[in-house]
Amino acid sequence: MADFKKEIEKRRTFAIISHPDAGKTTLTEKFLLFGGAINTAGSVKGKANSKYAVSDWMDIEKERGISVTSSVLQFEYDGYCINILDTPGHQDFSEDTYRTLMAADSAVMVIDASKGVEAQTIKLFKVCVMRHIPIFTFINKMDRDAKDTFELLDDIENVLGIQTCAVNWPIGSGKDFKGVYDRETRMVSKFQAVSTGGAKKAVETDYSIDDADLQADIGEILYNQLMEEVELLDGASEPLDLERVSKGELTPVFFGSALNTFGIETFLNHFLKMTTSPLPRMSNEGPIDPMSEDFSAFVFKIQANMNKAHRDRIAFMRICSGKFDASKDVYHVQSKRKMKLSQPQQLMAQDRKIVEEAYA
Repeated sequence: MADFKKEIEKRRTFAIISHPDAGKTTLTEKFLLFGGAINTAGSVKGKANSKYAVSDWMDIEKERGISVTSSVLQFEYDGYCINILDTPGHQDFSEDTYRTLMAADSAVMVIDASKGVEAQTIKLFKVCVMRHIPIFTFINKMDRDAKDTFELLDDIENVLGIQTCAVNWPIGSGKDFKGVYDRETRMVSKFQAVSTGGAKKAVETDYSIDDADLQADIGEILYNQLMEEVELLDGASEPLDLERVSKGELTPVFFGSALNTFGIETFLNHFLKMTTSPLPRMSNEGPIDPMSEDFSAFVFKIQANMNKAHRDRIAFMRICSGKFDASKDVYHVQSKRKMKLSQPQQLMAQDRKIVEEAYA
């Protein structure tokens, strides 16, 4: 029983939402890289001799450089079992995203630092609010010219109607992007770009904010700007309240560059500490406790023709409670009969493997 509970407690399931081209799929690839699920991060718009993103595996996705279907990706990281639902940002395929969000316990909202909140982000955000899903914000592409940081936070608060709490803070943007300041530890991670892609990541140097070398490294103008902004932030911003985060009233905000693999690991570590193991799901008979030994699940989407070799149809299932055992029959509520799930598969984008057991 202890192992059964431990398996459920270590699980985290989240969806990634954004407007097209905000860097959602690139961020997903870097998560997989840190989890050791892949050795080289692919590119959303791969060249003829380069690797495509793992989550964009369909031919149409490679041709158009966008996600058109939700990918399910699972990996282990720091003792956690993480399920990522990489969703399409393009409005033509948003129905797929709406269905997929039913299976998520939280959402990561990716925002382009130069554009702020965009149309499709607003639509997907509303779905998250409707489902009371906690939202974590990653402001991407800080290595490109970006809007004023306070303006970006105001944009989130005014357009989306959710309070923000900056967990870290950027120093400059574009060519002047020097790194991020962690408000809790009072440490600065200095950014130094390297050639992007693959397993390469930006070179980081850590300084205390009180370190005299920091001012010399980033320059007096940016250092004074940082100190002024931090003072303003500490005095006027919302405190980090995880209870409000869980209710979807407050979004923790992080900054970085997915392409340069900068700020990703910091975000992932904070995110895992702030999120919870699977939460109870509502049914017609009341809430279902994930720790219940009785197996229960629901199908959140069905997709056809995922296998080129033959016409197939696969149902994506979210386990709500208990442990799935492939050798046992399950009761199908709509048809009111028992059945065996004869080919239960775990997906890693287009790769599949038969599973004998799975947990809530």
